[in-house]
Amino acid sequence: MKIQDLLNKKAMILDLKATNKQEAISEMVQKLVDTGVVTDFDTFKAGIDAREAQTTTGLGDGIAMPHSKNAAVTEATVLFAKKNGGLDYDSLDGQPTDLFFMIAAPDGANDTHLAALAELSKYLMRDGFADTLRKATTPDDVLATFDEVETQALKEDITSFNDGQDFLVAVTACTTGIAHTYMAEEALKKQAREMGVGIKVETNGASGIGNKLSADDIKRAKGVIIAADKAVEMDRFDGKPLISKPVAAGIREPENLINEALSGKLPAYQASGEAQSESSEKLTPGKAFYKHLMSGVSSMLPFVIGGGIAIAIAFLLDNALGVPKDQLSNLGSYHEIASIFKQLGSAAFGFMLPVLAGYIAYSIAEKPGLVAGFVAGSIASTGLAFGKVPFASGGEKTLALAGVPSGFLGALVGGFLAGGIILVLKKLFANVPKSLNGIVSILIYPVLGVLITGFLMLFVNIPMGAINTGLSNFLESLSGANAVVLGALLGGMMAIDMGGPFNKTAYVFGTGTLAATVATGGSVVMASVMAGGMVPPLAVFVATLLFKDKFTKDERNSGLTNIVMGLSFITEGAIPFGAADPARAIPSFVIGSAVTGGIVGAIGIKLMAPHGGIFVIALTSNPLMYLVAIAIGAVISGILFGVLRKAK
Repeated sequence: MKIQDLLNKKAMILDLKATNKQEAISEMVQKLVDTGVVTDFDTFKAGIDAREAQTTTGLGDGIAMPHSKNAAVTEATVLFAKKNGGLDYDSLDGQPTDLFFMIAAPDGANDTHLAALAELSKYLMRDGFADTLRKATTPDDVLATFDEVETQALKEDITSFNDGQDFLVAVTACTTGIAHTYMAEEALKKQAREMGVGIKVETNGASGIGNKLSADDIKRAKGVIIAADKAVEMDRFDGKPLISKPVAAGIREPENLINEALSGKLPAYQASGEAQSESSEKLTPGKAFYKHLMSGVSSMLPFVIGGGIAIAIAFLLDNALGVPKDQLSNLGSYHEIASIFKQLGSAAFGFMLPVLAGYIAYSIAEKPGLVAGFVAGSIASTGLAFGKVPFASGGEKTLALAGVPSGFLGALVGGFLAGGIILVLKKLFANVPKSLNGIVSILIYPVLGVLITGFLMLFVNIPMGAINTGLSNFLESLSGANAVVLGALLGGMMAIDMGGPFNKTAYVFGTGTLAATVATGGSVVMASVMAGGMVPPLAVFVATLLFKDKFTKDERNSGLTNIVMGLSFITEGAIPFGAADPARAIPSFVIGSAVTGGIVGAIGIKLMAPHGGIFVIALTSNPLMYLVAIAIGAVISGILFGVLRKAK
C-alpha cells in the first residue's frame, strides 16, 4: 500500500482552526464530507468517537491517527491536518498534538485501515520525517515529503549492484502476512547495507506479493535466502544455491543467513519440491510439521476471518433488531438481513477445512497435493465415514455414510495424509519417460490422489470425529477453575515466543474452536488467545512510558508504534524488545498475558472473530471487561518489564 494513493490533496487542512479535541475531529470530518469522501457527518463522526472512547489515538510526539471503518465512507482516504502550536488531544504522553492523520475506510475495505496504520507508522518512525511535515505549507509539500522518503526507501531496498559486489535475493513470508514478513525484510536489507551486499527482498504478505523477484534478479544472484513459515513459489530458484529457514531467523540472525548464502557451500536447489540446501537437509520432523501446518493455517485464515465476522454481524443484527424468546434457536437468521449475512459467512466458513488441508498438502507435495488435500478437508467437514447402514429388506451393509464431522483435527490429519500420498506417487512415477510427464501430472496424480486419499479418509474420520466431538463437549463445559487455567495457559503461550511455535500453537488451537462455537456466540478460547496476544506490545508501550530513563529515544519511539501493533493484535511488535533482553522481557510478558487470558476465561467472555484486535471488540460478548482484562495484563507486564530492566 502507498500512503500517497490514499492522501487526497483536497482533503488536507494545513492550518487547523480547532482549539480542542472534539473541535478538531469535527473539523476534519466536515472536510471529508465537503470533499465527498464521507456521505454522512454524524455516522462517520460516531465511528471516530466510538474508537476514541476505547482509547485515545493521540500516540504522542505530537501525532494522532483517528480512524474508522465506516458505512458512510465512499473510498479509502487519509486526511492530513496540521495545527500550528498543537492542541490538547488527550495524547498518551500528555503533550500537545499538531499532526493528524484521519483514516477513513469503507465497510468493505477489509483491513485497509490496519494497513494504512502500519504504513504510516513506518514513515513516522523515520528521523526528521515528522519535522519536515510540520514545515509543509502546501498539499504538494506534504506529498513530496512522502515521495522523498519512499525514494530513499527504494534506494535502500537494493544496494547498488556492480561487478565487484555480491548480490542476493530473498523471500520472506509469515503465516498471517502482517508483521513478521516485513520485519524480516527490513532486517535483511539493513544487514545487507551494513555488509556492503546487494539484496532484493520479495515479501509474501497478507496483501499479496510485494517487490516480486524477476527472472533477471534470480539469474544474477549469488544465492537465495528463504525466510518463510509457509510455502512460497520455489521452482524459479532451480539451480541456485539456497538456504531455507523460518521467518524468525530473518529477523534475529540476518547476518548468518547472508554469510551462509554467500559461502559457496550450499548445494544448488533442485526444482522437484525438495530443497537440497544445507538447512533443508537438517530440517527436523518437528520443524517440517510446523512449516506445513503454518502453510495451511495462513491460507485458511482469510476464510475464517471473513466468514466468522460475517456470521458475527448476523448475530449482532438479530440482537439489535430483537428476536422472540421462542425463536432464540434461530438467532442469527431470524431477520432477513441477518440471514443474508449468516449465509454469506457460512459460505466462506465452508471453505475453511478444505483450504487448510489443501494447502498443508500443497506445502508437502506442491501443486499435485492440492486436489487430494481439498478432498480430504471436505470429507473432514462433511463427516463422511465407513459404517453399517440397516436396510428395510433386512440385514446391514457397510457403506460410506455421513457421520460425525472430524473438523479441524480431521482436516489437519487429512492434509498431511494427502501430501504424503502424493509424495509416494511421485516416487512411484519418478522414472516415467519425459514425454509422459504431462499425463502423469494432469491425470495420474489427481485421480489416484483423490481416490486413495478419499478412501483412507473414510477410516480417518471415525476416530478423528470422536476426538473432535469430545473436544467440543469439553470446551462447551468449561467454567470456573478449568476455564481460568486454560485461558491463562493459552494467554501465556501467546507471549512466550511472540509469533513462534508456542504462539502459533495457541493461535491455531483457538481458531480451531471457532467453527463449533460461532453459532453459540463465539469461543472463550479464541477470546483468551487474542487478548493474551495483544498484551506484549501494549506492555512495551507501558514500560517505555513509565520508565523512560531505562530506554533509548529510538526504543521510546518504538513504544509508540507498539501501541498500534498491540491494539491490532500484532504480537510480533514486541519481538525486538524480547530478543534484546529475553531474560527480563519474556517472563514479564508471559505473566501479564497469562493474567489476561485467565481473567477472560474466568468471566467467560466469548469472541466470534479470529483476528482484528480492538477493531472487532464489538464481536465479544463483553467488550468493556475484555478491554479491562487486556489493560490489566498490559500494565502488569509493563511494570514488571520496566522494574526488571537495567537503566540505559
